[in-house]
Amino acid sequence: MMQKKTILIIDDTEANIETLTALLGEQYDLLISLSGREALALLDEEHVDLVLLDIVLPGMDGFEVCRRIKAEKKTRDIPVIFITVKSDEDSIERAYELGGVDYITKPFRSREVLSRIKKELTLQTMLDELAHLASTDPLTKLYNRRHFSKISQHALALAKREQEALSVIMLDIDRFKRVNDTYGHQAGDEVIMHLAKTIMAHLRQSDFACRFGGEEFVVLLPNTSIDDARYTAEKLRKAVEENAAILSNGEAVYYTVSSGVSTVDLKSESLIDSALKRADEALFLAKEHGRNLVR
Repeated sequence: MMQKKTILIIDDTEANIETLTALLGEQYDLLISLSGREALALLDEEHVDLVLLDIVLPGMDGFEVCRRIKAEKKTRDIPVIFITVKSDEDSIERAYELGGVDYITKPFRSREVLSRIKKELTLQTMLDELAHLASTDPLTKLYNRRHFSKISQHALALAKREQEALSVIMLDIDRFKRVNDTYGHQAGDEVIMHLAKTIMAHLRQSDFACRFGGEEFVVLLPNTSIDDARYTAEKLRKAVEENAAILSNGEAVYYTVSSGVSTVDLKSESLIDSALKRADEALFLAKEHGRNLVR
């Protein structure tokens, strides 16, 4: 069952709230706020998919509320529909300039409100799906290399602020060409998907996994020492070694992985790139010394 979208209604007039609640209550989860400050506090605590915003509010008007919503990274992508008695061109122009996506004047027609809300929520869903597709690898559904670069920047900034260790694992399927040559490229894809699922099954919620390219993966481990990162890499190596990928035709493919592990030097490194390079060098050593190893 599809989860209901959540709409925040910001209006200080009881009659307006009752009308909108009766109109929207069956289709959407509703949050109600009687003032701008209360609304901003709600937005900081609750997940909201769309805001219906009156302009005339006590203390802080709707224009300022919208400006603050759009100024915060957490809330700036939430669509804001102004719904107000003000119909002058200056108010309409200012609403759009501040980031409003639509403008409805009171008294409103019920079908019009429903239609505009549906349009904005549908558009938002499409944009979310496009953003997800742009950040993930289509085969494994893990983060792609481009998005991993963004994640790693945030993780490094947090590690420096909290003075917590940050480590990486670079992991590669051993003799992957042999898998493709023996079983075919479709089987190769299935092995890659099997490895992605194995990786995700052995990581914490705070860890990040990425398909770095081809049969190569990178795992980012916040608040993790080099020894703990090596332990995680060894756990992954054993899990792969002991569990065959079962192909769509029922055939079992046993394969192994090699890994290189490194930790970030928080004092000198401004990017994850140096740690990735060291992990890649360690991975090369694992391959040179027989594969199915962690270095």
